[in-house]
Amino acid sequence: MSGTEGFDPDRVKCVVWDLDGTLWDEIAVESATDALPVPRPRMLAAIDALADRGVLSSIASRSAPSVLGRLDDVPGLRARFLAPQVSWQDKSESLRAIAKDLGIAVEALLLVDDSPYERAEVEALLPGVRTLDPAEVPALLAAFEGREETPESRARVHRYRTEETRRAEAERFRGTREEFLRRCGMRLTVGAATPEEIPRALELAARTHRLNSSGLTPDRLRELAGSAGHELFTAAMTDRFGDYGVIGAALVDGTAPAVRSVPLLALSCRVAGRGAAAAFLFRLMERSRAAGAEEFRVTLRPTDANLEMRMLLRQAGLRRTDDTADTADTAAGAVLGRSLHGDLPEPPAWLHVSDREDTEA
Repeated sequence: MSGTEGFDPDRVKCVVWDLDGTLWDEIAVESATDALPVPRPRMLAAIDALADRGVLSSIASRSAPSVLGRLDDVPGLRARFLAPQVSWQDKSESLRAIAKDLGIAVEALLLVDDSPYERAEVEALLPGVRTLDPAEVPALLAAFEGREETPESRARVHRYRTEETRRAEAERFRGTREEFLRRCGMRLTVGAATPEEIPRALELAARTHRLNSSGLTPDRLRELAGSAGHELFTAAMTDRFGDYGVIGAALVDGTAPAVRSVPLLALSCRVAGRGAAAAFLFRLMERSRAAGAEEFRVTLRPTDANLEMRMLLRQAGLRRTDDTADTADTAAGAVLGRSLHGDLPEPPAWLHVSDREDTEA
């Protein structure tokens, strides 16, 4: 897809920039010295403005790999980009590699490139990726105007850079994946959302797709969270590398005394594969049973993206129920449920889970 018509900024997590003719005017490999061309100030300003709104930036350039090494020698410039790809491979392959390195769907990328050929190649092989000419960057920024900046969004680039450090250490680690996760010292804290966390919860509802149970809209989530009998919970995580921030949100409906229903469970894809989604779900079950509930339900709207969430719910013992009353807020939704009697699933051994009330006591 090309251009900004019908553009949904909530779907874009990373803007990928071409170099020659886009980030700067000249062709880097034709430079008479080792110095890189001077970046266009308006492009750097756009990258910084996007970062303030939680949008990452990367690089996909068909050029000599040595250009990336020269970029590393300019820390103030290199720090703006995550998982950059500089090689002679097709742009579509570079975008696939960027998405894999960042742990996001390739459809969450947007390419800015001055070459109509490169844009067409990406549009043909990655039809879910939007592409823009550099002249359309002001329209891109305008699409993000009015989007609320949260502490989480402003810290996102830093947190993804911390994730690069985690990944690099994991690659060097000589042991099993579980041994490495134990070494990370991960801690998950669950509690009722504070007023400061509500914007982040709304952001998770809008921007997460892999680990999102129902796709409840931010407006509907805000409305339900403020209604009687409903409570919004968040999950925050840390490890020895740093603070992940708020990585999960769940709306819990307690209007039926014997049942706790979850119209929305959403988690950041940054924690996929670390047990955080399962641990958050299990802690919600435990809290529901402690509150006197006998049954736990989750609203599920299956999509092409949320297979991981569907597998998690099934592994947690939730099965489709006959009661579909909870699906009113999600088109083509289903209600999955399980009894809270007997043993409940346990979180992964490498992840310490606690309630916020206990840590603040």
